[in-house]
Amino acid sequence: MELDTVPLGRTGTSVSSIPFGTWRFGRETDAGSVEVDKDQAFTLLDAYAEHGGNFIDTADMYGDGLSEEWIGDWLATRDREDFVVASKVFWPTREDDPNGRGIGRKHLRRQIRLICQRLGTDYVDLLYCHRFDDRTPPEEFMRTLDGFVDDGRVNYLGASTFEPNAWEVARANEIADRRGYEPFTVAQPRYNLANREIEYDYVDMCEAYDVGICPWSPLAGGFLTGKYSRQADLPEGTRGAESSQFADRYLTEENFAVLDVVRAVAEEVDATPAQVSLAYLQRHPQVTAPIVGARTVEQLEENLAADDVSLSDDQFRRLADSKTVSFME
Repeated sequence: MELDTVPLGRTGTSVSSIPFGTWRFGRETDAGSVEVDKDQAFTLLDAYAEHGGNFIDTADMYGDGLSEEWIGDWLATRDREDFVVASKVFWPTREDDPNGRGIGRKHLRRQIRLICQRLGTDYVDLLYCHRFDDRTPPEEFMRTLDGFVDDGRVNYLGASTFEPNAWEVARANEIADRRGYEPFTVAQPRYNLANREIEYDYVDMCEAYDVGICPWSPLAGGFLTGKYSRQADLPEGTRGAESSQFADRYLTEENFAVLDVVRAVAEEVDATPAQVSLAYLQRHPQVTAPIVGARTVEQLEENLAADDVSLSDDQFRRLADSKTVSFME
């Protein structure tokens, strides 16, 4: 199976229809173990590339920088130009430094240097602001980001997890338009069949400003894989069993009703619930590509197989209508 390619939002760059997210690389669990170690990371990246995957998503804080380092080591064995690499900046990197966080000019300039250094590359294809920074005027960070594009260290700009405040992206792009700066052309909000808050106005904003959407958490933290049920005990080792916040957010009757529709459609198209959930986002007119993560090659390949799932108009509508959008879910 070879992944399809799609335009990266309104840009001239083509990316795989399912990007590979690497937030688990080097991440320490509460028990002190590492979710995905370096050898596993290389195995997963190899498998992704073997299926034609070219769009790798990371961040400067994933694994305290190990995700970028390992991707850089892996890219050193490949042709860098075959891949589109996205990273993010915002979170604290030096706890005692008041300028060691956010998207102010000083932090941005330091981080783009370190991101490129860890990735072993001269440039990043897509740089996201990981969060909105209300301490920094948009004029400052948009001008600074525009400089990165001008000097070739960044190709495109994105806004990650700015939802549900669509106006923050709109204001930044209005400033970019007036000043002749590079705008945000890609957004990375949380979006899945159970989390629908961006349908309130964020999706409309992206359409109005021609911003592509690459959602994170497309499987609702594993809820939409179908591993949970109303009556059964929570599977040991899952987020539902270990996180009361997850249980409160997802293990509700409203969301199980969504999952019922997902399971019904999955049976109709001979696919898994995870594949149907991803296929829905792939077909969504405003979605560029949903980002998937994985601990094992088997998980990754199941997710990538969503590329071969076709939904009818009726099936897409039933999934879309399975939950009523509400603001600030």
